[in-house]
Amino acid sequence: MDSRDTDWDGVRLHVVTGKGGTGKTTVAAALALALASGGRKVLLVEVEGRQGIAQIFDLPPLPYEERRIAVAPDGGDVYALSVDPEEAMLEYMEMFYGMRRAGRALTKMGIVDFATTVAPGFRDVLVTGKTTEAVRRRDKRGKRVYDAVVLDAPPTGRIARFLNVTQEVAGLAKMGPIKNHSELVNGVVKSPETAVHFVTVLEEMPVQETLDGIGELREAGLPAGGIFINMVRESQLPQSVLDMAVKGRFDPAELALGLKTAGLADGSDASAMAEALAEEITEHARRAELEDSERESLAEAPLPRYELPLLADGVDLAGLYELAETIRTQGAA
Repeated sequence: MDSRDTDWDGVRLHVVTGKGGTGKTTVAAALALALASGGRKVLLVEVEGRQGIAQIFDLPPLPYEERRIAVAPDGGDVYALSVDPEEAMLEYMEMFYGMRRAGRALTKMGIVDFATTVAPGFRDVLVTGKTTEAVRRRDKRGKRVYDAVVLDAPPTGRIARFLNVTQEVAGLAKMGPIKNHSELVNGVVKSPETAVHFVTVLEEMPVQETLDGIGELREAGLPAGGIFINMVRESQLPQSVLDMAVKGRFDPAELALGLKTAGLADGSDASAMAEALAEEITEHARRAELEDSERESLAEAPLPRYELPLLADGVDLAGLYELAETIRTQGAA
């Protein structure tokens, strides 16, 4: 399945996950910019407390409030929120019990840490609850406040457990506000309004984690979205040259002759330079072969795939806008 099979028109919550080191937060930020393009309003949420969004957009640490951080291509605004479990707990106490003051006292006593140690899923309910509330929120005219919400979620290894909040709090509450709240969250997460996207690179471990994560989502009844293959390096060499290098048929002598003919080197210098270049070409060809193999593995998953380039100058604001444009061009936003 390729990107032309994509239809995100009904999706309001885009959950982005991936193995550490694959650029998950970068892709989430670029996706938010792409979705906001054309005058839309998008909220980008992080829940791991790393302030990754602030770093990527070159901003001071984000407070626990929604604030505009970027203007998208062709207009549109990206807002950001760094969810703090303690602040989410205070909102929860106020919303369901009218006990915000009491909640502050409880946080000073470490009740949040205590509660989430006894029932780890409760912390996930708090942070996903804040995210899904933003998805559902409407203004006085009944219009959705945000056209889309992008959640920079925990890594692939625990994404199914993180999102499957109803099951996680089942042992904590059989009835009452906590159970009702978790069911409300679950109603959004498992609905057609949600899509869980995976970020990977063309290496064996991240690809396998992606495939395992897709399987876990399917078992949990959670909606998978697309696969973003990040940091893709385009080959500057013809496929015929790569094939020859992999098969050991690449002749450094011919390369040395070419260097001499072009006036780039002569004599022994040309031979030494040709040997070094041949070694680099062979290594590049072998890597390209491995990457093609990982692409084939990802093609087994029935999800749309998108390829994002490796940014030569690293990830900065200009790079984010470049990635956002690539995401739009490929039809992922």
